[in-house]
Amino acid sequence: MAISHNIKPDRGLTYRMLMTGFFLVVLYGAVIGVLIAVGLSFAFVLVIAAALLFGQYWFSDKIAMYAMHAHEVTPEQAPQLHGVVDRLCALADMPKPRVAIAETDIPNAFATGRSPKAAVVCCTTGLLRRLEEPEVEAVLSHELSHVAHRDVAVMTIASGLGMIAGLLTRVMFYSELFGGGGGGNNNSQSQAALVEMVVMLVSVVVYFISFLLTMALSRYRELAADRSGAILIGRPSLLASALVKITGEMGRIPTKDLRAAEPFNAFFFTPAVANGATQGAGGGFSFGQLFRTHPTLEKRLAQLDALERQLGQAGPTGTD
Repeated sequence: MAISHNIKPDRGLTYRMLMTGFFLVVLYGAVIGVLIAVGLSFAFVLVIAAALLFGQYWFSDKIAMYAMHAHEVTPEQAPQLHGVVDRLCALADMPKPRVAIAETDIPNAFATGRSPKAAVVCCTTGLLRRLEEPEVEAVLSHELSHVAHRDVAVMTIASGLGMIAGLLTRVMFYSELFGGGGGGNNNSQSQAALVEMVVMLVSVVVYFISFLLTMALSRYRELAADRSGAILIGRPSLLASALVKITGEMGRIPTKDLRAAEPFNAFFFTPAVANGATQGAGGGFSFGQLFRTHPTLEKRLAQLDALERQLGQAGPTGTD
């Protein structure tokens, strides 16, 4: 059942989510198979994997809120913000998610939650301070599109495997560093070292593949949310204006704050990086594009400009 009657499903996004899910299942199977092959109990591996996945999926909203110093706000505490969300939900004909504010000067927004019924949309104080209300509305139309497309939960699961593989890699690395020679003969020590090397290698490969899958899905879902959000409010130029303003303001944020927020870039409205407006300039492919969580600013603005013309509201990009 559609969560919104006025935010249409994106077939390209749905296809990519299904393919990402399929490859992640294959990767999960590979990891479990390797761990069992090196001598770990099947039941132990299955319980640990299920517990980690369930914990991240079920508590994804709480983890994200805690990490971003965010707190849920009532209509009495943030009447303007709730008013914007109320208008957009009425326009989209969808249930209202919880509303939160993150206490950080980084101008951004994100949506999180394991399902539309458990969704949260969050704006930072930095975004609310810098944008006009129509621009805030445009940003939140983008975030509500993520909720309607149900891609937040898929991204949460997709990033979970990478986290597990990365954790396993670090455990193997430090056990190799500090495990010492131990007792036993040279043959058993060599076998143990070989097992650790195999597990570490597989973990690194799984982490790399899951990371690339997550990034590819993240880039497409941002374009899908831009398109759906702009169509919902009927003013693509407002979303373009918010994009340009937020990206430009990132250069004013201390580097240490941006680095602290980097783990959440895949969920942000725009990545928390300095000089983001100039990143990815040019039409050619670069290896660095594989590691981007978002499309380039130029690509997002070009899509919004095309939508503006399609909707018959052509005008200078980024203006009201």
